[in-house]
Amino acid sequence: MKNWTYEESGVTIDGGNRWVKRIGELMSQRPKDPNVVGGIGGFSGLYDMGGGSLLAACCDGVGTKLEIAEAAGKLKGLGQDLVAMSVNDLITCGARPILFLDYLACGKLDSDRLIPVVEGVMDACLESGCALLGGETAEMPGVYPPNGFDLAGFAVGTVDREDLIDGSCVERGDLMIGLASSGIHSNGYSLVRKALEKELAASLHEKIDQLGETLSDALLKPTRLYPRPVLSALKTGKIKAMAHITGGGLEENIERALPKGMLPEIDFDSWNRPAIFDYISNRGVDESEMRRVFNLGIGYTLVVAPENRDEVTEKLREKGETPVVFGTVA
Repeated sequence: MKNWTYEESGVTIDGGNRWVKRIGELMSQRPKDPNVVGGIGGFSGLYDMGGGSLLAACCDGVGTKLEIAEAAGKLKGLGQDLVAMSVNDLITCGARPILFLDYLACGKLDSDRLIPVVEGVMDACLESGCALLGGETAEMPGVYPPNGFDLAGFAVGTVDREDLIDGSCVERGDLMIGLASSGIHSNGYSLVRKALEKELAASLHEKIDQLGETLSDALLKPTRLYPRPVLSALKTGKIKAMAHITGGGLEENIERALPKGMLPEIDFDSWNRPAIFDYISNRGVDESEMRRVFNLGIGYTLVVAPENRDEVTEKLREKGETPVVFGTVA
C-alpha cells in the first residue's frame, strides 16, 4: 500500500511556514504601527486600543472540506466550521469574540443551496457569543465553476492587557490539558481526499462498521466551538498558554504557544482517538504523518501549572467538557 503524505496531496506545511516567514521579513522592512502588539505567526494579531484594552483579530477558511461537503450534499456544517476556525484561534490569547464577518465567493449564486451555510454561520456566532456584523457575497463566473464556492471568515475580540495569555510564564513541567475534537475539524482534507479517493467515490453514504456511521457523517462533523468552556476556564486566572490544534498537529501548534526553547512532550496513548483517524491511517498514511497533519482527537490545548490542574479541569467539566491531561512541557 502506498504511503500518502500531505505534500503528495498538494499541500506543503513547510512551504506554508516559509511563506509566513517571508511575509514577516517583508513587514519588518516597512514602518510598523506602534499600536501593533507582537509580530506575525501567532494564532491572532493584537492591536493596542489604549486604556489597557487590546483588539485581537484573525481570519481563516475551511479548506477543501468544501469538496466533500459538496459531494455529500451537506453544506450547513460548513458555517460552523468557518466560525470555529477563527474564534478558536482568537481565544488562545484570552480574547472574548465580539464580532464576525464572512466572505462567500461562488461561480453562480444559488441561494437555496447556499443559505444553509449562512444559517450555520449565524448559529455558530450565537453559540460563540459574537455578533455577525456583516459580510460579502461575490458571484465570480469564470473564476469558480457554477457549483463551486469558497469561504473565508474574520473574527475580532477584546482582551485587557493584564489578562493577555502569551505563554511567557510557561515553565518546564507544566501540564497540557486537552479538549476533545469532534473529528477531523477543518484541516487535512486534501490528504483525506487523496488517501480515501476510492472510498469517497464508492461509499460516501454507506454505513461503515469501523466508524459506526456513514463516511460522509464521519468526515463532515463540524469543527467544535471552544469559546464557552475556554472563557469559563480563563476566569480561574490559572491558564498560562493555549493552542488551537489545526494544520501541523499537536506538536507544531502547541510549540507555537510556548516560549522559545520549550517543547511539548505528548503521550499519544493518553486519550481515545475518534475512529475516523484509524480509518484514514489504515489506508496509507503513516503515524508520523498523521501526527503532523491531524488533531487526532484533541482540538484545543490549555497549559497550566500542576497545582492548578484540578481547578481548571473542574471549570471545563462544568461546561460539559471531558478534559484530559496528555503531556507536559519540556
